[in-house]
Amino acid sequence: MIIIDERTYTCHPGKLGAFQDIYEQLGKPVQWPILGDPIGFFTTEVGELQQIVHWWRYDSFADRESRRAKLAADPRWPQYLASALPLMQRMENRILTPLRFSPMK
Repeated sequence: MIIIDERTYTCHPGKLGAFQDIYEQLGKPVQWPILGDPIGFFTTEVGELQQIVHWWRYDSFADRESRRAKLAADPRWPQYLASALPLMQRMENRILTPLRFSPMK
């Protein structure tokens, strides 16, 4: 069974562009090799604005836990967080599991 880790970060007004720049420079180079390529990264155009939504695919909760622990142990990750966290108002996380008839299983 796969799981999808959906993360939504709401940036302070006017800080979305800065967050994207910092993520591309500092976050992506450490996160993607450890977590694997994300399903996608998105921004909102309707509804609540100033949000980045990203989805990550894992084979199980244990797979997610293992990869996230490896990410947290990488010394580059706290450096990224020190730059990115001040730009954010709120962080939300949901774990999604596919239904038996979902095309993504």
